[in-house]
Amino acid sequence: MRFILLLNAVCLSIFIEGGIFETRENEPVSMDELAFKFAVTSINRNRTLMPNTTLTYDIQRVNLFDSFEASRRVCDQLALGVAAVFGPSHSSSVSAVQSICNALEVPHIQTRWKHPSVDNKDNFYINLYPEYTSISRAILDIVIFYKWKSVTVVYEDSTGLMRMQELIKAPSKNNLKIRIRQLASGGGDSRPLLKEMKKEKEFYIIFDCSYQVAAELLKQLMSMGMMTEYYHFFFTTLDMFALDLEPYRYSGVNMTAFRLLNLDDPYVASVIQKWSMECQLAPPKPESGLMSGIMTTEAALMYDAVFMVAVASQWATQMTVSSLQCHRHKPWRYGPRFMNLIKEAQWDGLTGRIVLNKTDGLRKEFNLDLISLKEDGTAKVSQLSWMPMRDIGVWNSYTGLKLTEMKESKNITDSMANRTVIVTTILENPYVMYKKSDKVLYGNDRFEGYCLDLLKELSNILGFTYEVRLVSDGKYGAQNDKGEWNGMVRELIDHIADLAVAPLTITYVREKVIDFSKPFMTLGISILYHKPNGTNPGVFSFLNPLTPDIWMYVLLACLGVSCVLFVIARFTPYEWYNPHPCNTSSEVVENNFTLLNSLWFGVAALMRQGSELMPKALSTRIVGGIWWFFTLIIISSYTANLAAFLTVERMDSPIDSADDLAKQTRIEYGAVRDGSTITFFKKSKISTYEKMWAFMSSRKNTALVKNNKEGITRVLTTDYALLMESTSIEYITQRNCNLTQVGGLIDSKGYGVGTPIGSPYRDKVTIAILQLQEEGKLHMMKEKWWRGNGCPEEDNKEASALGVENIGGIFIVLAAGLVLSVFVAIGEFIYKSCKNSDIEETKTSRITLKHRNLRYQNRKWCVSFSAAMEDLGISLRCHKALRKRGRHRGRAGLSGVLCNPKRIQRKETMA
Repeated sequence: MRFILLLNAVCLSIFIEGGIFETRENEPVSMDELAFKFAVTSINRNRTLMPNTTLTYDIQRVNLFDSFEASRRVCDQLALGVAAVFGPSHSSSVSAVQSICNALEVPHIQTRWKHPSVDNKDNFYINLYPEYTSISRAILDIVIFYKWKSVTVVYEDSTGLMRMQELIKAPSKNNLKIRIRQLASGGGDSRPLLKEMKKEKEFYIIFDCSYQVAAELLKQLMSMGMMTEYYHFFFTTLDMFALDLEPYRYSGVNMTAFRLLNLDDPYVASVIQKWSMECQLAPPKPESGLMSGIMTTEAALMYDAVFMVAVASQWATQMTVSSLQCHRHKPWRYGPRFMNLIKEAQWDGLTGRIVLNKTDGLRKEFNLDLISLKEDGTAKVSQLSWMPMRDIGVWNSYTGLKLTEMKESKNITDSMANRTVIVTTILENPYVMYKKSDKVLYGNDRFEGYCLDLLKELSNILGFTYEVRLVSDGKYGAQNDKGEWNGMVRELIDHIADLAVAPLTITYVREKVIDFSKPFMTLGISILYHKPNGTNPGVFSFLNPLTPDIWMYVLLACLGVSCVLFVIARFTPYEWYNPHPCNTSSEVVENNFTLLNSLWFGVAALMRQGSELMPKALSTRIVGGIWWFFTLIIISSYTANLAAFLTVERMDSPIDSADDLAKQTRIEYGAVRDGSTITFFKKSKISTYEKMWAFMSSRKNTALVKNNKEGITRVLTTDYALLMESTSIEYITQRNCNLTQVGGLIDSKGYGVGTPIGSPYRDKVTIAILQLQEEGKLHMMKEKWWRGNGCPEEDNKEASALGVENIGGIFIVLAAGLVLSVFVAIGEFIYKSCKNSDIEETKTSRITLKHRNLRYQNRKWCVSFSAAMEDLGISLRCHKALRKRGRHRGRAGLSGVLCNPKRIQRKETMA
């Protein structure tokens, strides 16, 4: 039922008010009518405002949408003599009543939103409802404050679009994307619309509807699963605070609205308390969604409107009200004066300070409290009601939005306590594994691992419960060529899961579609490869401590030093000595440093053995000292390195880094499909990694594997290298001694807990992870799950005895040296025998005939051979250290100093 309220003044004693109300089905008394009666009663009881005047009222009821009936009833009321008309609320009836009031110059007071007339000729129109353009600006300020880039406007009827004009114009200025939708007509089932909005991922929604429709919408939103932390609903109705929101208090949904009533004012609280006692006789119906004893905004505006007219009437001295006839069109003579008094009146009412614009009679200066649904709510405003929505800011029509609730200083556990979150994860050792048990396990008890321990710690800190679910497609999350995501990332985007607790790498492309907490583990990409087969030391491994180049340089150095020593010993006079010291008159001197002796001196020093030859001159001693120092360093270095080469197996790996992999094609390599590792190579601009990506992309069917388990199997069974995270490699190599990590880290990154974009859990999980890191629990958890039994054959390896395979080459060298010495001795014997036979033959006469020369040559060879055999027999029969040698006269040569070890000593050189 809607109404028209008529106000009549009877000179100084009685002030009559009347109203016309529009009735609805099953609603015998409207909230506006109750507020009107309550206001009149309050003024009559409190004589402070009108000490000499008593208010009375006359109420007329008309049917909804019946503008003709409303016109007839208002004419009847004007005939009684009225000072002001209140109502009705419906737009069709309002226009009819407004035209009559303008014609008869009677103030017409409204308390509901009405679109202003185009010609602006409603000179006797007053509306206490906040001006619609200001409310539209307030909504736009909220959108800008929350930094919404995309918003959906859902309106109930066409008037909603009129109220949203400022917001609809915003995209051209604020880079805002707006989608407009309309609710089902008649307040019907809106779930098909909500389902479509959920499918389109429209998370920021503005509902422009009445509080009755809003109450029904909340129920449907709950049934559609949209009352979650990821949605933010803003309702334009000013009566959201009056709805019973207890069922949604712990849903976590973000719900905000404006409120015109200043509930913090003690005067307002006392009036509402009295109102609640009055309304006990007519409590709101359950389907309305209102809390018991709460005054709606329209009722409060009606209450303030009655008081505004009462205030103005106190200044209307000597004003009389006459009976007006609609058919005569004779206006009220005091109408303009009384209208000005109402516009000039000011009143601190239930809806704040009321100041009307003197030009158009609209309320353009007002405050709107920004309220938000909170778990703890706000204080009681009456003995009957608990307000689940709390003030978080104030919007003023001139100063704009100002927050009154800053960052909350309460514990981070408050917003997640007693909530159950869905956690998506993936099977990956040692992060998430099936728990081995003889019993059948259900729920979270089925799993164990690092991530399960991390979840448990987060749950203890933040106070939430969780349900672990494996990702349906078994993938981490990657983007295909069409821009579509899969794996755990897809489930977060679709809000199937609230958290992703897994070895999920934080990457740039993922950060654009989901949010990440601070990393709980840092790592990088490395190479997993099988250990190369060890090569046992060979029989000539004693040569390995020095490279072949060094051996060649040492040999050349030995020969060079020997030659230098030979030459210097020949030139220095201090290396020549008298072989017969007792015969001081002997002119023959001798030099021990022949070419062979010099070579022997160098070899003896190199082998760390003594020599009977010792330099006497300063120059030769310098050469000897430098050579000894050289051999000291060479032999020490050789000895220090010899043990490792004789006892340790050499591991010759074909690859040592990613560069080695990129330069060859024999060893196949790859990574897990749809993971961050393959994405890194795909996006990398480094030439080496681009080359590796080209290799892997050309062999997708063989190079890429489905998961780490498949990749490890390929590494063990084939010549394959797997690119994967270093932490996983560390875990695998601790348990499989046939695998090893090759090279260092290719990049640096971290694992984080994934959340949908805009999730309120992200910051809270981050704080909890930092707390665990400072307490050292993250390190302890890693030690628990990564530490394996190790590889005993490597960790407990002791020094083993050397076998033939280690030093057998020494025996070969020794045998070769003995055989060589025998052959050299035979050669020396033959050479010496031939030389002796030549000396004896020189004593015979030379025959100059040609034929005799020929016979001589034949005889010479015969004599030489016979002499050699004779000397050999003597040598074999002789057991003493001395033997007789043939005395012969040495042949005097003229080869000079360098060719003869003996020479005639000059007298001037003798001592």
